[in-house]
Amino acid sequence: MNEEDSSVVENRVVESQPSDVAAMEELSNASLVTRSVFGGVLMGLANLVPGISGGTMLLAAGIYPRFIDAIAELTRFKLRFRSVLTLGCIVASAGVAILLLAGVLKDLVVEQRWVMYSLFIGLTLGGVPIVWRLAKPGSAILKVSAMLAFSFMTGIAVLQFNGYVGSANSSFLMLLLAGLAGASAMILPGLSGGYLLLLLGQYVPILTGVDQFKEALKARELSLLMEPLISVVLPVGVGVVVGVVAVGNLLQYLLKRHRQMTLGILLGLLIGSTVGLWPFQQCVQPSVGDVVKGQVLTAQTLEELEREDWPTEIFTPSIQTVASAVGLIVVGFGITMGVSALGREKK
Repeated sequence: MNEEDSSVVENRVVESQPSDVAAMEELSNASLVTRSVFGGVLMGLANLVPGISGGTMLLAAGIYPRFIDAIAELTRFKLRFRSVLTLGCIVASAGVAILLLAGVLKDLVVEQRWVMYSLFIGLTLGGVPIVWRLAKPGSAILKVSAMLAFSFMTGIAVLQFNGYVGSANSSFLMLLLAGLAGASAMILPGLSGGYLLLLLGQYVPILTGVDQFKEALKARELSLLMEPLISVVLPVGVGVVVGVVAVGNLLQYLLKRHRQMTLGILLGLLIGSTVGLWPFQQCVQPSVGDVVKGQVLTAQTLEELEREDWPTEIFTPSIQTVASAVGLIVVGFGITMGVSALGREKK
């Protein structure tokens, strides 16, 4: 090759570099949007079900570190395009999933509890290898932190199985605390927002308020819109915003300064959350005089009690049910691992 040909080749390479870089950036953004939307949908659905964490689903989608960084940057008014894109896609897709699929998912959980819980266990356990990849090599502080967090989640599961859930009035302060709890569950993998809301006695009031708000929007009735907006949506929304900002920045700080301890806690929360998802439990219709959510049932309140609020009891499964549950767990685990492999970035 002569000098003239060499110069032509070099010029072509130089000229092609900007387009190649643009293509790589476009692919990277496309991967980011895909994982953000998928993770947001999973997070929205997870936050509707006691026992499964929205943060776990973001881990499964491989978007969790970017989610935490995006919150920290935006709350410090660092408006980077990719941070805005990440947070916007996650929030929008989670909101759409909650509005469109909440009823379907809730019905499936009520009517096919062991099926859905088995699937949820698999989805949750699929996040364990993801956290472990972030945490390894393991250390003593990681193991101790994981054991403490696992014990905490087991304790919550015991409270749930024995019916020791909160029964508090839905005051502005309680709903604000419920919003903070929900935000923490969105940020911390393994910590279920539904569990925390049940313990605070705010799970049903919040779902009822959101449903009333949605129906008022459909009817375009301003008078009907204001009551759930002011009494439920506003305090919960304020709590969520404050919680996301505070917990998001705190978690980013801890991951930088105390990485092994923080990841150990996340790992323990993640594994421990499956205890409360023991699949072989079913709804049992209560009777007059039974205590449900801190209230003694009368004939009228029993008639008004929704099936989703019935107490649950553990049943002895058949061999076929156990085999099916194991299969669903494997399927859920495979889904989470498959999602985490989408667009996985190299360090």
